[in-house]
Amino acid sequence: MIGKKEVKIWDAGCAMGPEPLSLAILLAENMGQFAFKNLKIYATDIDKSDQFEDIIKEGVYPAEQLKRIPPELLEKYFTYNEADNNYKIIPLIHNRIKFYKHDLLSLRAINSDFSLILCKNVLLHFKKSERVEVVNMFYESLADGGFLAMEQTQKLPGKTESLFEKVTGNGQLFRKREYVLQG
Repeated sequence: MIGKKEVKIWDAGCAMGPEPLSLAILLAENMGQFAFKNLKIYATDIDKSDQFEDIIKEGVYPAEQLKRIPPELLEKYFTYNEADNNYKIIPLIHNRIKFYKHDLLSLRAINSDFSLILCKNVLLHFKKSERVEVVNMFYESLADGGFLAMEQTQKLPGKTESLFEKVTGNGQLFRKREYVLQG
């Protein structure tokens, strides 16, 4: 991410948005102000319920759903509406996240040159061959040296392991390797 004009992150399978919000808050706390303004998080989900888009666009969450957020971060990044007992994310964070309905099995990436792609609890719903195709799409969508993070229970399909190098021994974080001919 160093030296990049724009930092793009794709959260594939974001549901109602707690993960991209958490990530945006984490990065706001740790990136410089200038760098944070150049951050774009693309949050996508197939959203068969047609509820996620509205929730993410509004950025309003019931207080019950935010209990685990440390009080100092809740106060800093949300405004409380006592009448409705909910919290609204502040524009600084909310404006960094864009939601799109997207079916990963379309195998069309929503953009390219991502610094990071998050894919948690999604691939396990696909057939083995579909997993390979989706991970290949992720590979093509990542910037050189970009990262792919997956849930601990999701493993890289064997046919895609050569595309990535594992970054940590106890997690599912991978760095894109330079193009490797598939044999």
